[in-house]
Amino acid sequence: MERLIRPLDPLALSSAVAVALEEDRARQDVTTLAVVPAGQRGSAVLRAREAGVLCGLEAAREAFAQLSGELAFVALAGEGSSVQAGDALAEISGPLAPLLQAERVALNFVQRLSGIATLTRRLVERAAAGGPARVVDTRKTTPGLRALERYAVRVGGAFNHRNTLEDGVLIKDNHLRAGEARGASIAELVREARGAVAHTLRVEVEVTDEEGARSAAAAGADVILLDNMSPREMREIVERAGDGRVLFEASGGITLETVGAVAASGVDLISSGALTHSAPALDVALDVAPGPGTGSP
Repeated sequence: MERLIRPLDPLALSSAVAVALEEDRARQDVTTLAVVPAGQRGSAVLRAREAGVLCGLEAAREAFAQLSGELAFVALAGEGSSVQAGDALAEISGPLAPLLQAERVALNFVQRLSGIATLTRRLVERAAAGGPARVVDTRKTTPGLRALERYAVRVGGAFNHRNTLEDGVLIKDNHLRAGEARGASIAELVREARGAVAHTLRVEVEVTDEEGARSAAAAGADVILLDNMSPREMREIVERAGDGRVLFEASGGITLETVGAVAASGVDLISSGALTHSAPALDVALDVAPGPGTGSP
């Protein structure tokens, strides 16, 4: 069955682009206003300078559209497609001034989102070589850009973890310490969570050893997060503490070099904050053509 990719929220997209354009003071670009006549027209090509997975063309399109309704944007490659250095990704034509004013914002979005999609694709492929575990992201996103960055993760072939703090119960180390301070065990915290939230929400517990995993499973946790463990430790816990119902999630220290072994341990999920907080930007450029544009105004 073909995997469904949830599209980018158009309201989140337009809002993020508007903030970025204002942050860059794009409409007050003193250089362009000074040296590019208002009536001058032309075209430009968005081009990859290195290989990767393309993502973010809609953000680029939105950046140009917000500055001028006369700019025509033609995508030349599809979201999620593998591109090579030198590939043309899109052509933009029309009045040159707004094209240049939106250039940096458009490039920033494409570079950032393509970088995330590229790293995600690589991690998913490495994980698949070890086992069927599903790769997921985390909430370690750039403030204000979560919707776009998590869209890039989906384009890259992975899945999203909970999007906000109200989307699921995740009892982490500091919650456990807070519980210990008042004498509450893992089992008691799970029961308290079950009684306080809707029945539709999953309850997940972070553990650091087999004892914690057994306690969480016995208490009825839906997911057990195995934090910063070796593949051997995770395999032993999955085999000994699993009951056929609970899901196991691996987290911490996930890299391209280790993800295959982690997937082979038998976990169901592999979460990586690096997908969004450490992905290097893909090098993309915008080259203005010397002659008039070829697209319609």
